[in-house]
Amino acid sequence: MGKLAGKIAVVTGGNSGIGLAAATIFAAEGARVVITGRRREAVEEAAAALGPEAVGLVGDMADLAAHDRLVSVVRERFGAIDVYIANAGINVIAPSAAVTEADYDAQFATNTRGVFFGVTKALPLMRDGGAIILTGSIASGKALDGHAVYAGSKAALGAFARSWALELRDRRIRVNLLSPGPVDTPILNKLGIQPQDRPSFERELARSIPLGRLGRPEELARAALFLASDDGGFVTGIDLRVDGGMTLP
Repeated sequence: MGKLAGKIAVVTGGNSGIGLAAATIFAAEGARVVITGRRREAVEEAAAALGPEAVGLVGDMADLAAHDRLVSVVRERFGAIDVYIANAGINVIAPSAAVTEADYDAQFATNTRGVFFGVTKALPLMRDGGAIILTGSIASGKALDGHAVYAGSKAALGAFARSWALELRDRRIRVNLLSPGPVDTPILNKLGIQPQDRPSFERELARSIPLGRLGRPEELARAALFLASDDGGFVTGIDLRVDGGMTLP
């Protein structure tokens, strides 16, 4: 029997990268999975790969109406949620002087506001004893060039996790933050790095990581599984940094 047998797991931003890796391992461990994403083709492809019981919903988590639709579908299809991963996020890398109001608002709308209301709208469906995981970032505690706004939007999630861990203790709902370091996901392609420059970029980045390499999505997924399953049953309110040691002093 899998570690999540009989569980219902929701993963926002579950159509690629860390979110898809988490949804994949959750499904392999027996969960029925609901994923969201903004790109219809990617969502449909990911849901098909997850199996016949998986549900893929297209929606922008910056839009609170998308959370209402998600909750409505889950209530009708499954009736409850056991695991909720607020994973959808965006990053616009730019020095602070170059950040536009639109860039600022977009990052906080998805990374912060979307997480807050996504969780609060899902809570009525959460079963007692469930697990909530917020995907943070090591940028919230380590200064990275061009990441000021992104870091601020993710830093709020630590406060959310700690507050909710206490607010939900009577329901035994555990709330934790999962903070990745650099991970080899499709988001790297959005940084404007040319394919021929990718090997040198990764080598340079790896020099700042004690373990000497980028993380893999499945490694973050296994950490998420720990936090979601009974293996992490006595863990709440923490920031689990899966970063190869990059944030060591």
